[in-house]
Amino acid sequence: MSLIRLSRHNRFSLTLLTRHLHNETASASSSSRLRDHYDYQPPPPLSATNPNQEKNKKPKKPQYRPPSSLEGVKKVHSDLPFDFRFSYTESSSNVRPIGLREPKYSPFGPDRLDREWTGVCAPAVDPKVESVDGVEDPKLEEKRRKMREKIQGASLTEAERKFLVEQCQRNKTKRQVNLGRDGLTHNMLNDIYNHWKHGEAVRVKCLGVPTLDMKNVIFHLEDKTYGQVVSKHCGTLVLYRGRNYDPKKRPKIPLMLWKPHEPVYPRLIKTTIDGLSIEETKAMRKKGLAIPALTKLAKNGYYGSLVPMVRDAFLVSELVRIDCLGLEKKDYKKIGAKLRDLVPCILVTFDKEQVVIWRGRDYNPPEDDGEYSSFIHRRTSIDSDVDLTCSRGQDNQNLGGLSSLDPTCTVII
Repeated sequence: MSLIRLSRHNRFSLTLLTRHLHNETASASSSSRLRDHYDYQPPPPLSATNPNQEKNKKPKKPQYRPPSSLEGVKKVHSDLPFDFRFSYTESSSNVRPIGLREPKYSPFGPDRLDREWTGVCAPAVDPKVESVDGVEDPKLEEKRRKMREKIQGASLTEAERKFLVEQCQRNKTKRQVNLGRDGLTHNMLNDIYNHWKHGEAVRVKCLGVPTLDMKNVIFHLEDKTYGQVVSKHCGTLVLYRGRNYDPKKRPKIPLMLWKPHEPVYPRLIKTTIDGLSIEETKAMRKKGLAIPALTKLAKNGYYGSLVPMVRDAFLVSELVRIDCLGLEKKDYKKIGAKLRDLVPCILVTFDKEQVVIWRGRDYNPPEDDGEYSSFIHRRTSIDSDVDLTCSRGQDNQNLGGLSSLDPTCTVII
């Protein structure tokens, strides 16, 4: 018991001694000789900032942000009296699509044009169109005609036309607009106006599917640009801007930032041909792929003579096969659709990169026009002109003068 009491006494005394030493240390630190004798002040902590430095410090530059073409742009208004389409020659307002591949969005960018995009075009009449049809106002065509007549002014003389064509030759200028498989696109209008700032005429080179219907290409070029085609040689056109054209008053053309997706159109090839049974349709497709090809189309070539070739072939054969080996699938499908409307004919198959067409049961050869006249009728119609020109040449030789042959003497067979 004595040992236990002694240990408790020692613990109590040890605790009192510790508290006494701690108090003496605290009092000594509070009354330090360095603070009283030398007036010592400890340095400020590193985390603290000087208020004077904050006032003199320059504000931080905002973080660099690359410019965006979709922000801070006001809506563009254009008074052009026609519906804005991606392609004017390869799309038609008469053919109605059966659906859209994705939700409608404007290829001009969000909130950049005051026209509503319907999925096919941006109509000029009603800005809030709910259907995919761009119904054109009948007054718009008359408005375009008046604007074009105002810009064109008086008609060109033959000497002026030859001068413009000569200035647009390859050895004179390199300014050229290339028209490819998409045809006359909307952004191509802006390229034409840019060339017209430096010259009165511009050369347009047409290749591929649009050359099958050059009449349509020339119509849309003159209708959308208010210009005039003064020369046509195969797929090369010379587009004149007009006498009263002012580059400073060129129309406002909003540019498309991306190519819109094509809508869904009805199928070109049906399961059975109208008026035939399934067995007869299969036999006709098999026979069409076995007959010799009328011609082989080159990639990105000139197809202006294809329609009269098919019309002449239908005089001796009910089926015609056109070899499109190497062409893209979209290209020879567009060729088949154009032949169906221009010849006209019935599409049989697109298998094995071949276009097989049928003239139908009751085939009546269409009347020859200036653009798609038959080679056979063209040759027979100029026989009398050849004889007349040759006789004129003999008369001129008898008179001692030099005679130049008329261009109609050249017969292409």
